[in-house]
Amino acid sequence: MTNQVKTVLLLGGLTALIIIFGKLLGGTRGMQLALILAAAMNFFGYWFSDKIVLKMYGAQEVSPQEAPQLHAMVGELAGAAQVPMPKVYIIPEETPNAFATGRNPEHAAVAVTQGILRLLSPAELKGVLAHEMGHVKNRDILIQSVAATLGGAIMILADMARFSAFFGGGRDDEEGGGILGTLLLTILAPIAAMLIQMAISRSREYIADETGAHLCHNPGSLASALEKLAYGNQQIPMEANPATAQMFIVNPLTGSGLMHLFSTHPPIEERIARLRAMRSY
Repeated sequence: MTNQVKTVLLLGGLTALIIIFGKLLGGTRGMQLALILAAAMNFFGYWFSDKIVLKMYGAQEVSPQEAPQLHAMVGELAGAAQVPMPKVYIIPEETPNAFATGRNPEHAAVAVTQGILRLLSPAELKGVLAHEMGHVKNRDILIQSVAATLGGAIMILADMARFSAFFGGGRDDEEGGGILGTLLLTILAPIAAMLIQMAISRSREYIADETGAHLCHNPGSLASALEKLAYGNQQIPMEANPATAQMFIVNPLTGSGLMHLFSTHPPIEERIARLRAMRSY
């Protein structure tokens, strides 16, 4: 199964959870209200999240005169991806990492830390930038916004159902499943929604790796960069906001075991193995 198909199926899973909750609440009115509220919250995030996250990490926009090599690489990759030239930012942070943001290719920005500029070779840096341009080309901010809207609607519906159950709204008939069934669903559905959102994020990372490998014509350079970045983030941890973790090329947060289920990124070893199995273009 391709990651594109997997993304569609996972988004379908989130939609199915909303339909289940709509039935649980006895109609579509509550479901429609939750979708409207979630869409309103994520509308703001979709339009302004780039400015918020860039400010959050103290990113500073740089001109072609201030960072000629960086601008040249981004410009070359933007041409290869057939998207407009994004704005370029440097984050005053020694942890080696990078991310792309922006609601669409016409309003995109690519940000890299000072640490990544010191750590990587030019070929490896180009691989990282190609990955980020892959996110821009694939409109991943839009896809994640849709997933966040659906997930947010599920959270709101869960709160509504829980409130209804506590105040006698749970039905004991065969269709409703009773108060206990309602409470169980209000606990499990938000967890399922979060797991699906994390899975969507991991699928988009694989796709960005593949797109980036095509754009830079050298999957090995991206694989090598990921190795260095994984080690660098262990040596110099970043104080990152968990809400923005999915934006970075490597997860700035640590976790193992069951935490992989809730990770926004695939295992770094798997990403490297897939890239090294690809041929150069």
